Amino acid sequence: MNGKSNASQLLTEHFRCPEELIDLTVCEGLSANSGFFSLGPDCLCFGQTAQAAPAATITDPMPDLFPYVSSSGTTVRLPFDPVETVDNLRHERYFDQQGSLHAANRADKLVRKLYYLVRPLMPVALRKHLQRVYLRNWEDIPFPKWPVDFSVENIMEQLLIVSMRSQNLERIPFIWFWPEGVSSCTAVTHDVEAIAGWEFCSQLMDLDDSFGIKSAFQIVPEERYDVSEAGLNSIRERGFEVNIHDLNHDGNLLMNHEEFLRRAAEINRYKVKFQSQGFRTAVLYRKIDWFEALDFPYDLSVPNVAHLEPQRGGCCTVFPFFNGKMLELPVTMAQDYSLFHILNDYSIDVWKQQISLIQARHGLMQMIVHPDYIIDETARRVYADLLSYLCELRAAGKTWIALPAEIASWWRTRAGLSLVKEGVSWEIRGEGHERACVAHATLINGKLVYEFDRTLEDRESA
Repeated sequence: MNGKSNASQLLTEHFRCPEELIDLTVCEGLSANSGFFSLGPDCLCFGQTAQAAPAATITDPMPDLFPYVSSSGTTVRLPFDPVETVDNLRHERYFDQQGSLHAANRADKLVRKLYYLVRPLMPVALRKHLQRVYLRNWEDIPFPKWPVDFSVENIMEQLLIVSMRSQNLERIPFIWFWPEGVSSCTAVTHDVEAIAGWEFCSQLMDLDDSFGIKSAFQIVPEERYDVSEAGLNSIRERGFEVNIHDLNHDGNLLMNHEEFLRRAAEINRYKVKFQSQGFRTAVLYRKIDWFEALDFPYDLSVPNVAHLEPQRGGCCTVFPFFNGKMLELPVTMAQDYSLFHILNDYSIDVWKQQISLIQARHGLMQMIVHPDYIIDETARRVYADLLSYLCELRAAGKTWIALPAEIASWWRTRAGLSLVKEGVSWEIRGEGHERACVAHATLINGKLVYEFDRTLEDRESA
């Protein structure tokens, strides 16, 4: 498949818009080295470039390549490869070129090994202090952008805008991101780290159920606590989800590839035993290119922006994306531990800020709340406030609260749908089309505005 079809396919796969309306091609002569560049204001990219050399680090002056985007008929010529650029962001390949962060990344393995070696002997207060010291410069990290980074979405929308202009289109149809035309999506997940959290799961399910919300529990299979079949059954029978959380949560899953492959084989066996579909690493450690050894439909290990995580970086998107056969569902909101113990913030203000931003871009709001950390009444009250707020959004039709397995199933369904012209209208074809909606991206004053052909009420009464 040539560069033109790859670039066009990237856009049509994200929006599920008609292939005949997108024609992108990549210029020859891309730079040997990858670096940072922009594609207009507020659209930061990382990759190889033509016409202008990319910046070596995020703090160096970087070229704006948007003026070098050109059209020949309906074909748009790009001075960069959007497939490579988006993959670089989603896979965090930009991280080692962020100046001083490079040294921190090289030292991370040693720090992590020493930390996990002495962690069992540390008082909780000392552990929190060390974590705050380790993360103390988080506010100074320029990229990804805190509190939510939309770099991938910005690139997709810029490409759609230039494609529409090349075709002289003011509106372009596409298949809406979420089922039944809902504006955004929400997933509540719980990582069970220790025996106290395991024993608190039943009470946490009671709390979630009191708000009519089902959540996913990520369970550590070995060493941390005794995982009984009765305990797993109680989670599944109540309509909650059971996923695998690392192997033993010792921080060493990704230390070297050979050991990872050995552990991955064990993890895959627990996937069958626990009847799980999803996986998450410990502490959101990740090497996404290795995940092909994991036999799971979806993964939950990649944060959108990881300023408050031991492994910095972030995938820079608020939408699911495919990594080979596996679907990645990014963690797009701050973890409860980071909120309470790093920021020392016992409120939902940060969460509400992230929710507002993600909703405005119609993305996925995925949060991690640990049973281990909300046993305390104060923390539990904050979590209850979050659940109450999510219920308000759901009641107003502003979000779809679903289990990760449901979200992954929908995203795969959407990937198999297509738009077909029928007379003067567009129809969605493919299995599961009855849940999908036709939307239009309309260009107004140089920006995209999303509109529906019909409202959800019209669809239900039709």
